[in-house]
Amino acid sequence: LDEFEKETGKKPAPFGVNLIVHNTNPRVRADLKICIKHKVPIVITSLGAVSRLVDAVHSYGGLVFHDIVKKRHAEKATEAGVDGLILVAAGAGGHAGTINPMALISEIKSFFNKTVILSGCISNGRDVASALQMGADLAYMGTRFINTKESRAPEDYKQMIIDSSATDIVYTAAVSGVPASFLRPSLESMGITEEMWGRKAKMDFGKELDAAQAEAKAWSTIWSAGQGVTSISDDLPVQELVDRITNEFKESIKEQSKLLDKY
Repeated sequence: LDEFEKETGKKPAPFGVNLIVHNTNPRVRADLKICIKHKVPIVITSLGAVSRLVDAVHSYGGLVFHDIVKKRHAEKATEAGVDGLILVAAGAGGHAGTINPMALISEIKSFFNKTVILSGCISNGRDVASALQMGADLAYMGTRFINTKESRAPEDYKQMIIDSSATDIVYTAAVSGVPASFLRPSLESMGITEEMWGRKAKMDFGKELDAAQAEAKAWSTIWSAGQGVTSISDDLPVQELVDRITNEFKESIKEQSKLLDKY
């Protein structure tokens, strides 16, 4: 980012860094120090809401958004002082939840009055408009941006997303010890077949995040995606995707506004 600014004279857009705050992750302190050193504007935390971390990010003016899948997690994150909650609803990629997004938004907004961000199966501008209609302040996309030209995801990964449907997403704790969504062909190619999906692996993010320690592991050799794959059929530059999402969003809002004349 420093090189980008030197070469172009432009300030980079606000960016975020994900931190897994689970006690089995030995990297979290070192990663946090780097975030503080470079004043990362947005820190996204998961699997642990720690007030000391929130205070550290707030000390330089950064924001902390925390992943949650249920009310209990949201309450703990609220106590820790986070600036926003990312509601990881049913069907999302990664460490997803099982609660319908409408129910989850309603439950969280009943006590949380800061930024609410919805994730899960959001793949186009119509989905973004729907998220805002449900009461979210922001929509959060993951899987859709894997299939972009700037993404470093392997081409086989991108093609698997294009070839998959919602029923090809497997929700299992057999990989990381935490329930997460993975592409069925990816699991099967690494020998994790259907009879194993009900198992729960030992949770160890130190091992999971160390490329030298495991051959079959989440995020690198076993590929994650959400049920939103069902509407992904291409691989295009980020700018084109963002422009398309923006146009779809505007058109969807226009269509929704027409409903006012009917009721």
